[in-house]
Amino acid sequence: MSSSNKDNVRTQFGSNAAHYVSSSWHAGGKDLKKLIEIAQLNGTEQVLDVATGGGHVANAMAPFTREVTAFDLTSEILAAAKAFHQKNGRSNVKYIQGDAEKIPFSDKVFDVVTCRIAPHHFPNLNAFISETSRVLKEGGQFLLIDNTAPEAQELDEFYNEVEKRRDYSHYRAWKKSEWIKFIETAGFEIEEWHRFPKTFIFDDWCSRMNLSDEKKTSLAQYMLNAAPVCHKKFNIVTKGETVYSFQGESILLKALKP
Repeated sequence: MSSSNKDNVRTQFGSNAAHYVSSSWHAGGKDLKKLIEIAQLNGTEQVLDVATGGGHVANAMAPFTREVTAFDLTSEILAAAKAFHQKNGRSNVKYIQGDAEKIPFSDKVFDVVTCRIAPHHFPNLNAFISETSRVLKEGGQFLLIDNTAPEAQELDEFYNEVEKRRDYSHYRAWKKSEWIKFIETAGFEIEEWHRFPKTFIFDDWCSRMNLSDEKKTSLAQYMLNAAPVCHKKFNIVTKGETVYSFQGESILLKALKP
């Protein structure tokens, strides 16, 4: 990551760490359940959870694997995740601070690498994918979840602008076609793909980032003034003179390293 973007991520997630542990979107969700299901774990795996955030993937993986390494750029996030795991009795999770684009581990040491709702913060996505491939053993699994942008350029630009206005550490939500290109170009074989529609309650979604009333109002106006095609695609629901909710999507991708 660029140094400025790293600083933005540290600031945003450092000051909002507790919100990500308690967030219902991150703590639960059909995507997390499906991730565990398709991983086909046997209890011997060494797992690396990149950009662990609130630690929900690590928490879900720990009972079914030998060891999980929770890896994140932000020390406050790691502390919050550790407290969450200890509360849940997880004893096989360790915590390492570092950059997803420069993973500080030897080659071919992990059976599984996971990353959930984080790559839209990574400016150099190819570096992250390359590093994931490097630390995975042959036959290892790459399990990825992230929000995606629509293929149509106008809708792509609108969605990424909305995300950026809400969270200045947002870099880019990628199109599904871009993910396929990135993953396959890095040499992975895509084995499974799942789509999850997501309805965001606007006030809760903004509060998770401690957005000021002024910025929240500005963002709502930007969405309200959007073209009809954006209102239709994202199912923007209004309440009075503001936004009540809108819909996005995430994908879960399982790829294997040959």
